[in-house]
Amino acid sequence: MTTAAKIRWGLLVAVLACGAALAVWPKLDAPAQPKHWRVEVKASYPHDPEAFTQGLAFHEGRLYEGTGQYGRSSIRRIALPSGEIEAMQPLSALYFGEGITIFDGKLHQLTWVNQVGFVYDLETFERVATFRYEGEGWGLTHDGKHLIMSNGSERIVFLDPSTYEVVRTIRVRSEGRPVVRLNELEYVDGEIWANIWYEDRIARIDPRDGEVVGWIDASRVYPRSERGREDVLNGIAYDPKSRRLIITGKNWPRLYEVEVVPL
Repeated sequence: MTTAAKIRWGLLVAVLACGAALAVWPKLDAPAQPKHWRVEVKASYPHDPEAFTQGLAFHEGRLYEGTGQYGRSSIRRIALPSGEIEAMQPLSALYFGEGITIFDGKLHQLTWVNQVGFVYDLETFERVATFRYEGEGWGLTHDGKHLIMSNGSERIVFLDPSTYEVVRTIRVRSEGRPVVRLNELEYVDGEIWANIWYEDRIARIDPRDGEVVGWIDASRVYPRSERGREDVLNGIAYDPKSRRLIITGKNWPRLYEVEVVPL
């Protein structure tokens, strides 16, 4: 092979290599493909089938629940494994209870359309404060610095826990499309996990930009054929110390301790 031919061959190889690299290198503006997961049930525990679950939360190994519906809303502490209600505080019939979280040693509870939330002493369930926010209240969690709230749209807002003012907002997207009906929230190892109303799946959301980084299929936990139309998945509680994960739904007769595994 002559020197000129070698040069031409080298240029051809370089061009082909560049073309191959461009073919597999993702575009910077292309959304990442979300990963898919499922849950495996490790154990299940009794759960009040009259509890219209709006939120679950662990705190120091103890399980708390917020329930909804006018005249039936409450906050509760649930004993495991018995599922018995250790303590309960009803909410006024004027309010429809929504999501809960435990921040700074106190339980915070949203209401649906009243644009008011309540703060309770964690041991006595005595109401110690109220706070205001704009729009509907659906799900609530925190990242250790901010309260994090959903309102049924694709928007998630971060609230200052002292003033309850909006610090920032993210819009949840999956492959470039908005994800709406975001309901109960839980902060899990640096991600926001969200129930999707009327769906048996959980979105794993990057709190920095709202991008869905994974989907969790929970459709096999409690078959739809065994429940009413409104008895939807809506409860996620995660204990970061034990890495224990509990899920349930509105009027579900069981709480499920689960493990998340790749599909």
